[in-house]
Amino acid sequence: MGGFYLIFLINLLYVISSNSASSDFEHTAADRSSLLSFKSLVTDDPYKALSSWNDSLRYCKWRGVSCSRRHPERVAALELDSLLLAGPISPSLANLTFLQRISLSGNRFAGLVPKELGRLHRLQYLNLSVNSLYGTIPPSLGNCSNLQVLTLRSNMLQGLIPSNLSQCLQLRVIDLRNNFIEGEIPSKLGSLRNLTQLVLGYNNLTGIIPTTLGNLGKLLILDLPFNSLTGSIPSSVGNLSSLLYFAVYNNNLSGLIPPSLGSLPLQTLDVSYNSLTGTIPSSLSNLSSLNGLSVARNNFYGLIPSYFGALLLLIHLDCSENNLSGEIPSSLGQLSSLVYLDLALNNLSGKIPSSLYNLSSMVSLAINSNQLEGTLPLDIGNVFPNLQVLLMYDNLLEGRVPTSLSNASELGDVELGFNSFTGTIPSSFGILQSLYWLDISNNQLEANKPSDWNFIASLSNCTNLQVLDIGHNLLQGMIPTSIVNLSMGLDILALDNNQISGSVPTEIGKFINLTFLDMSANLLRGTIPAEIGQIRNLQLLDLSNNMISGEIPPTLGNLTHMNRLYLCINELEGTIPPTLGDMAILELLNLSNNKLSGSIPKEVMSLSSLSSFLDLSHNLLNDSLPLEVGSLINIREVDLSNNKLSGEIPSTIGECQILESLYMEGNFFQGPIPSTFSNLRGLQELDLASNLLSGQIPEFLDEFPDLQYLNLSYNNFEGQVPITGVFKNVSAVSLSGNRKLCGGIPELHLPNCTSNASANKHHSHELKAILIPIGGVILFLTIFFCLVGSLIKYGLICSSASPKDRLEMTEVAKELNEA
Repeated sequence: MGGFYLIFLINLLYVISSNSASSDFEHTAADRSSLLSFKSLVTDDPYKALSSWNDSLRYCKWRGVSCSRRHPERVAALELDSLLLAGPISPSLANLTFLQRISLSGNRFAGLVPKELGRLHRLQYLNLSVNSLYGTIPPSLGNCSNLQVLTLRSNMLQGLIPSNLSQCLQLRVIDLRNNFIEGEIPSKLGSLRNLTQLVLGYNNLTGIIPTTLGNLGKLLILDLPFNSLTGSIPSSVGNLSSLLYFAVYNNNLSGLIPPSLGSLPLQTLDVSYNSLTGTIPSSLSNLSSLNGLSVARNNFYGLIPSYFGALLLLIHLDCSENNLSGEIPSSLGQLSSLVYLDLALNNLSGKIPSSLYNLSSMVSLAINSNQLEGTLPLDIGNVFPNLQVLLMYDNLLEGRVPTSLSNASELGDVELGFNSFTGTIPSSFGILQSLYWLDISNNQLEANKPSDWNFIASLSNCTNLQVLDIGHNLLQGMIPTSIVNLSMGLDILALDNNQISGSVPTEIGKFINLTFLDMSANLLRGTIPAEIGQIRNLQLLDLSNNMISGEIPPTLGNLTHMNRLYLCINELEGTIPPTLGDMAILELLNLSNNKLSGSIPKEVMSLSSLSSFLDLSHNLLNDSLPLEVGSLINIREVDLSNNKLSGEIPSTIGECQILESLYMEGNFFQGPIPSTFSNLRGLQELDLASNLLSGQIPEFLDEFPDLQYLNLSYNNFEGQVPITGVFKNVSAVSLSGNRKLCGGIPELHLPNCTSNASANKHHSHELKAILIPIGGVILFLTIFFCLVGSLIKYGLICSSASPKDRLEMTEVAKELNEA
C-alpha cells in the first residue's frame, strides 16, 4: 500500500513538472513572438539597434530587453530610448504580461498609443515621450493599477485626459506636456495622493484649475503653462506643503495671487502672461527658498515690494509689463545671486539706485520702457563684468554713453535708444567681440568731425554684429568708407534721421544678409546703386526723404523678399522699372514726391501682394491707369494723386474690394465714376478732385457705411446731390467747382434742382460738343494775348515781374471746361 502511494506521488510530481515546463515553454515562445512582432512593425532602424534580435542570442540578451530575476524567461522591461526608431508601436507588447517597464522615448514612433497596454497589470513605468504619436490617451491605461510613471510628453496627442487615471493610485508622475490635449483637468486627479509631478503644460486645456489639486500633499511640481485655463488661482494650492515648482504662465487666469502661496517651500513661482491684478502680496516675503519669480505681463499695480531684497536666493526676477510705479527699491541691491532682472514696461520713475550696481553676477538687466532718469555711472562696465544683455531704451536717461561698457567683455546686446544721451558714440564698442545688437537710436549723439565716426571702423572688429541702429541722432558728415567693413552677418542697418551727406556706398551690396536697410531722412545725394539688387534677403529698403537723383535701378527687381520699399521724397526721374513687379511679396510701395514720368507699369499694378498701400503721388506719371489695377485685391490705400494720368478710370478698380482710401485728385481723368465703384463698400476716404470727371454723382456713394471723407470738387459733375450717408455731413464732403450740381443739404449752398434738370442732363453731351471747341478757341486767344503782354480774364500773367502769379495751364484748362 505504501509503495503504491509513493508511485502515485512520483507520477503526480511528474505531471505537474511536465505541465509547468510546458507552460514555461509556451510563455517563453509568447514573449519571443511578441518582441518579434514589435520588431516587424519598425519601418526604420538607422542605428541597427534591433540587429541583435535574432536566433543567435537568447531574447533576454537582445538590446533593450531585460527579463525578470524571479522569472528569468519572462520579459520585464523594454528600453529603446533615443534610437530614432520609426513605425507604429505594436499592440503585441500587451502579451508581455510580466512587463513592468516600457521606455521608448526619443524615437519616431507614430500612430496610436495601443489601448491593449491597459492589460499590463504589472506595468509600473510607461515613457513614450518625444515621438509622433497621435490620437487620444487610451482610457484603458486606468486599468494599470501598479502604474507609477506615465510620461507621454512631446507627441501629437489629442482628446481629453482620461479621468479614470485616478484609479492608478500608485501614480507618482503624470507628464503630458507639449501635446494638443484639450478639455478640462479632471478633478478626480486630486485623489492621487502619491503624485509628485503633474505636468500638463503646452496643451489646449480649458476650464479652471481644480481646487481638488490642493489635496496632493506630496506634489513637488505643478506645471500648467501655455494652456487656456481661466478663473483664478485656487487658494487650495497653498495646501501643497511640498510644492517646489508652480508655473501657470501664458493662460487666461484672473484675480489675485492667493496670499496662501506664501506658506509654500517654493523655489520657482511663475504666474506671468495672464490677467492677474491687484498688488503683489506681502506674504511672498516668506518664500525664502525662492530662486525664480516671474509676475510679468499681468495687471499688477502699486510698488515693487521692497521685501524682494530679502529673498536672498533669487536668481531670476521678472516684473515686466505691468502697471507698477514708484522707484526701483534700493533693497534689490542685496540680491547678490541675481543674474536676471527685468523691470521693463512699467511706470517706474526716479533714478536707478546705486545699490543695483553692486550686483556683479548680473547677466541680463532690462529696465527699458519706464520713466527712469539720471546718468549712467562711468564705471558701469566694471561693476557688471558678466553682463551680456543691457536694455535701457525708452527712458529719460541722459549724459554720455560710458566708454567702460567695453569692459563688460561678454556684452552681446546693448539697447540704449529713445533716451537723451549726448556726446559722441564710444569707439570702445569695437572691443566687444560678442556684440550682436547695438541700438543707440533716438538720442542726441553727435558726429561733427571725421574722428567722431571712428566707432564705425571699430565695429568692424565685432564679427557677430547683426543689428546696428544709430538712427534719429545728430550725426553729420559723410558716411565713412569703413562702413563696408562691418560684419557680413549684418541683418539690420539703420542710419535714418540724421544729417548724413554723401551718397549710398556702392559696396552696400556686399551685405548679402541684410533684411532691413534704412537711410531715410538724411542729406544723401547721388544715385541708388544698382548693387543693392545683390542683397537678395532685403525685406525693407527706405531711402526716402533725401536728395537722391537718377533713375530707379531695374536690379531692385531682384529683391524678391522685399516687403516694404520707400523711395519717396527724392529727386528720382525716369520711368518706374517694370521689374518691380517681380517683388512678389511686396506689401507697401511708396515712390511719391519724385519726378518719375511715363506710364505706370502694368507689372506693378499686378502685384496682388500689395496690402498696406501704394503711393505714386506727386510725380509726372502720364497715360491711362492700367486695367491691372484690379489685381490689387488686398490693397487698403492707393494714392495716385497729382500726376498727369488721363483717360477714364478703369472699371476693374471695383475688384479692389477691401480698399479703404483712394486718392486720385489732381490728374486728367475723365468720364463718369465707374459703376463698379459700388463694390468698394469699405471706402473711408475718396478724393477725385481736380480732374475732368463728368456725369452724375452715383447714388451708391451715400450707401457706403464707413465713408468719412469725399472730395469731388473741381470736376464737371452735374445733377442732383444725394442727401443721405456721407452727403448729410457738410464737413465730410467737398463739391465746389462743379457748377452743374444742385440740391443736397442746405449747408452745401447749392442751387435748387429745377423740374427740367433731368432734361438738361440729356443735353449735356450736346452742350459739351459745343463748349469744347469754344474752349479751344479761347485757350488759343489766351496764349496769344499773353504773348503780347495783355491780361486776360483768367489771370494768366506772363510778366517777368510777377512769375509767381502765373496760373498753371492745367488750372486754365479746368476753368475753361467749367465755363
